[in-house]
Amino acid sequence: MARHWQFDWRLLVFSGLFLPLLTSLGVWQLNRAAEKTALLETWQAESASQAWAEQSAGALKPGQPVSITGFYGEQTWLLDNRTRDGMPGYEVLTLFHPLEGPPVVVNRGWIQAPRTREQLPLVTTPEDLYTLNGRLADYPEPPVLAATEPESGSWPRRVQALPAELVAGEGVDPAAMIVALADSQQPGAYRADRVPDVMGPQTHYGYAAQWFALAAALTILTVVASYKVAS
Repeated sequence: MARHWQFDWRLLVFSGLFLPLLTSLGVWQLNRAAEKTALLETWQAESASQAWAEQSAGALKPGQPVSITGFYGEQTWLLDNRTRDGMPGYEVLTLFHPLEGPPVVVNRGWIQAPRTREQLPLVTTPEDLYTLNGRLADYPEPPVLAATEPESGSWPRRVQALPAELVAGEGVDPAAMIVALADSQQPGAYRADRVPDVMGPQTHYGYAAQWFALAAALTILTVVASYKVAS
């Protein structure tokens, strides 16, 4: 059976409105990917050229890479209610004292919880001079209605959140953000495989591909639907 083009103004109006929108969204995501690539390159260059004292005095942003040299302190907080692979556990947060610059809380990664709440996991902290690589992250602040009194006494201490004010209560003036270790091979690391909350360029490229795919699908469906079987 022969097919012929049949003008359907409603279909063409629909496609005419959404096709430019889908295409522009794809282009926007490509631009965001280029911006994010440039930002990450700038962060890498700054991390390689700036000492921690200089870097911490500037504008800190989540995901920014850092390299710090110094010693772990004795203050360790166990951030409660952190699960991995369905297993309950804690994130190990230890105060780190760089040779230069302000002290900074280091997220050393995840450790599995013991069988009972009365027990805390055994946490060991290395005492030598180390250089740590990681990325900046926000303090784990509590939800407004879920703030609880932190534990006191010997270290480590279990906490539901770790705001900067709680760290400052230990007699230090900590950095404005914490450092999440880059990987589990870093000195003093536990399971440090959680990526900081920063959207990389690859994510934007993925979104762009989705928008362009929708635009292509809309174009194909419009063309197919516009051809009718001749009677």
